[in-house]
Amino acid sequence: MTASQLSAVFFLQLAVILAACRVVGRVAKRLGQPQVVGEMIAGVLLGPSLLGWIWPEAQQRIFPPESLKTLYVGAQLGVGLYMFLIGVEFKAELFRSHRRSAVSVSLAGIIVPFAVAALLALWLVEVPGLFSSRTRPFEAVLFLGAAIAITAFPMLARIIHERGLTGTPLGTLALAAGAIDDAVAWCVLAIVLATFGGGAIVAVVAIGGGIAYAVFTLTIGRRLLAPLGPLAARDQRIGHGMLGVVLMLFMLAAWAMDVIGIHAVFGGFVLGTAMPRGFFARELRRQLEPFAVVFLLPMFFTYSGLNTRLDLVTTPQLLLIAVVVLVASVAAKGMACWAAARLNGEDNRTAMAVGTLMNARGLMELIILNIGLQKGVIQPALFSVMVLMAIVTTLMASPLFEWVYGRTARSGGALGSLQDEGKPKPETLERADQASELRT
Repeated sequence: MTASQLSAVFFLQLAVILAACRVVGRVAKRLGQPQVVGEMIAGVLLGPSLLGWIWPEAQQRIFPPESLKTLYVGAQLGVGLYMFLIGVEFKAELFRSHRRSAVSVSLAGIIVPFAVAALLALWLVEVPGLFSSRTRPFEAVLFLGAAIAITAFPMLARIIHERGLTGTPLGTLALAAGAIDDAVAWCVLAIVLATFGGGAIVAVVAIGGGIAYAVFTLTIGRRLLAPLGPLAARDQRIGHGMLGVVLMLFMLAAWAMDVIGIHAVFGGFVLGTAMPRGFFARELRRQLEPFAVVFLLPMFFTYSGLNTRLDLVTTPQLLLIAVVVLVASVAAKGMACWAAARLNGEDNRTAMAVGTLMNARGLMELIILNIGLQKGVIQPALFSVMVLMAIVTTLMASPLFEWVYGRTARSGGALGSLQDEGKPKPETLERADQASELRT
């Protein structure tokens, strides 16, 4: 396929992706699901699970294998830029004031799922066709633990955003715990890949490099970026030159995290948390958010959906395994996060809301699963079982959250109070209302 043919296919892909995401997203919102769930389902529908099943010729013509590398780059740009904007809106002061709750919820959401994963892995590793013959039991435990413990960080951020909870105590607690969960899961994945043949240097570079990047960005980097705030406030605008510098820094952050083996989204998110607040942050979101959310982000969900094969889960044995994995995953993650929040003084309603939000796995898990499949840790049958679990837990998240937390969460009311903070401050309510207006 020539360069001109690739570009033509790419434009057609974007048209189909945007149309599918808008249509399915609208249906999802009518059914009480956030737009993001519709986009994830749209990606699956465009892949081999539906379009490739009922009209394989059209699916291959729109998404030929040689074009997927280009789509992958656009997908990473979309999710990375979106998580950068989530970092820009992340309220570090709320995280600091409730760091004990965030760390406790995160640790519970990691330790308990890993314990459950250990029991499941010791069973599943004996079932033919699930793990590779080269996968040792402790590697199976680590990989399955990472897959069950991970939280759909972009999905979680999008649900919080669409419910008008961005910048609130509940939203910040869930985002902080989800960020820690995912960082640990990626580090565990690096260890699995290192023991599976990548060499110990893979894990050392990933973990050490990630910590060094975060420490540098949140200390020295924050001080270097601080002058941008007064400059933007003085001019009452972010000019093209300043915007170009910010985007260049984002690209470097995403590149650094990809190179060391973590993920581009964490580079963008950490950089976003170091950006100046106030007028600068509001103007940056105003300029970048519509393009990132409406145009770029759907590529991420679609690309992951194109790699999903739900038709592989057909035998009674695999259906039983899928049910067991689903029930165990939901119970381990949800109950552990709920219990940790309650032990740290959260009221039952807030603790249940945190548990339901943290239980969504979404496409961050699909990324881990695709890596595991590509590296030969797991086989297609287990991949499909875990994909099914990811989709079901993500579909459950929004209705369960609304059930335990109330319909007022949609409009930014009942913003959720942490016990030691009481009612939300007026400026927090104002920020949540502004976030609601930006919904897609």
